[in-house]
Amino acid sequence: MAFSGTTAIVTGGAMGLGLAITEALTARGTKVAIFDIAAEPVQAQVARLNENGAAVTGHVVDVSDRAQVESAVSKVRAELGPVLMLVNNAGIEQFGKFTEITDEQWDRVMAVNLRGPFICTQAVLPDMLDARWGRIVNISSSSAQGGQARMAAYVSSKAGVIGLTKSLALELGPKGITVNTIPPGMVVTPMLEKAIAEGRFTASLEHFASITPVRRAGRPEDIANAAIFLCQDESSYITGQVIGVNGGRRT
Repeated sequence: MAFSGTTAIVTGGAMGLGLAITEALTARGTKVAIFDIAAEPVQAQVARLNENGAAVTGHVVDVSDRAQVESAVSKVRAELGPVLMLVNNAGIEQFGKFTEITDEQWDRVMAVNLRGPFICTQAVLPDMLDARWGRIVNISSSSAQGGQARMAAYVSSKAGVIGLTKSLALELGPKGITVNTIPPGMVVTPMLEKAIAEGRFTASLEHFASITPVRRAGRPEDIANAAIFLCQDESSYITGQVIGVNGGRRT
């Protein structure tokens, strides 16, 4: 299955890691539907990418809402064709003392970060089953591998994504569908820059780079390159794997 002419959905695809993945896919001729809750970035990026010759559509979607997801997936099928690649990237942050997390905060983080991939995968799975070919890449987090203080809800949700990945890989492998997860390390994104600016990390980005074996912070393109590797036809023997893209930390 070639990238060119194949349809992919990238959730959270209008900014940060998701945008880099969207750009990497479109550069290879893939038709991409961006699902994102932020309307203005969706409109801006779809317009920019289409001007550059890419086949991209945008859909303002809350991935935790099944009705919104199923409606958008139906539109994607009608406009771009069956969905054979899915990158579950949409996620929200959470910082604060464990004792101060409210039920509402916990539920919202779980809804977007874990229920979102569950719903989106169920919605596109019929296309992959019909084709007996599919690629699902879930973006988790290196914090789920080593833990992170003051981020209990976020870390728990991303650990769930790793478990979901492994279970789906076993169930869907006989159908020609691979499922893998990428837990990014310290990658410079708007979410990270905002967290550092607000003092949520006690060290600077330069410090994190200095203690990373490759001596730099990650770039969104690093994650996109790994996602492309996992989506290619030649990666059909790789499934259920946690592909750390972290510069050598969390190994």
